[in-house]
Amino acid sequence: MAFSSGGGSGSMADINVTPLVDVLLVLLIIFMVTAPMASYEIQIDLPQQSRNQPEQKKDPPPPVRIRIDQSGALFWDNQPMPRAAVEASMILEAQRDPQPMIELETAGEAQYEKLTDVLTMAKNSGLEKIGFVETL
Repeated sequence: MAFSSGGGSGSMADINVTPLVDVLLVLLIIFMVTAPMASYEIQIDLPQQSRNQPEQKKDPPPPVRIRIDQSGALFWDNQPMPRAAVEASMILEAQRDPQPMIELETAGEAQYEKLTDVLTMAKNSGLEKIGFVETL
């Protein structure tokens, strides 16, 4: 497919595509050989249907509110209690199944050390559900 103009002195304008086809065929063979190696199985543990009934969840007990007032006094469900009694009550509540939610309410003027003391008591007694209540 040469384009020539009248006389034999014109330049040839056709492209030699043989090297291009050779390179493409080599690349095709390389991809055909390496593609099956790239795919591998992934082990997935799918959930299986259970024939037994799921365990009924227990209703959570009502939350326990611990309040710290401005003077640092502790209140367990709005009843004043000394520190030792609050700690003993926390240990009893931690042994219940399921544990109740402990709601901490502090006055704005309460000392930070009292709050950290109550949080430490709750952590050491084994309570896991602790929340903070905003006072209005």
